[in-house]
Amino acid sequence: MDVESSTKPGVSLAAKISSALRRDLSEGVFRPGDRLPSESALTREYSVSRTVVREAIAILRADGLVEARKGAGVFAIEAKPAKEVPFNDLAVGRISSVIELLELRTVFEVESAGLAASRRSAVQVEAIVDAHRRVGDCLAAGLPTRDADFEFHLAIAQATQNRRFPEFLQLIRSGIIPRGELQGAAPGSRPKDYNLHLQEEHARIVDAIIEGDADAARQYMAAHLRGSLERYKVLLRSRTAAE
Repeated sequence: MDVESSTKPGVSLAAKISSALRRDLSEGVFRPGDRLPSESALTREYSVSRTVVREAIAILRADGLVEARKGAGVFAIEAKPAKEVPFNDLAVGRISSVIELLELRTVFEVESAGLAASRRSAVQVEAIVDAHRRVGDCLAAGLPTRDADFEFHLAIAQATQNRRFPEFLQLIRSGIIPRGELQGAAPGSRPKDYNLHLQEEHARIVDAIIEGDADAARQYMAAHLRGSLERYKVLLRSRTAAE
């Protein structure tokens, strides 16, 4: 097999070979305990150098799919269970998952607002104000506020001067902004009552951060998130009663 001619741009020969061998392993061509073809056999089969073959085997070893036994060759081993990735099982279409995230955000973002008020730079204050203004522009134009709202909260997280805050917010991004479809609206829309006081609530948080009032920033962020949490609890109770 001439791998070089069939390799997509940007995909290395080693990655191509490791993918082919990974497929053989998953389909049972090689079972745990089976010896894989030798380096020389693989170089002939895929028309590549020994260096490329060794790199491909190293990829499989790193993924825990094969092991090298000195003087005997490379053998397939029992695949280890996939590592559990945090927040990988978010079901953002379920009210219970949204409530879980809102409870987490109430702890995380309240402190984020407080730290931002204490640590923010002038440039970061300007970024927060600009993000706040973009949310207002979306509201005035009747446009979705989902992305602008996230950027507002992200700007606050960045102003904590702790890079883990924005990293964490990005990690849970898919579920942090309330979803209108949970109230029967079209996908991508916001809950019917979510935007009623959005700009007013955001403005209080912004003012507290500008003034450097950490306690007030925490208080207003808590009130902002608590309102969303309560709306979803009411929605969950109404669905439970209907069922």
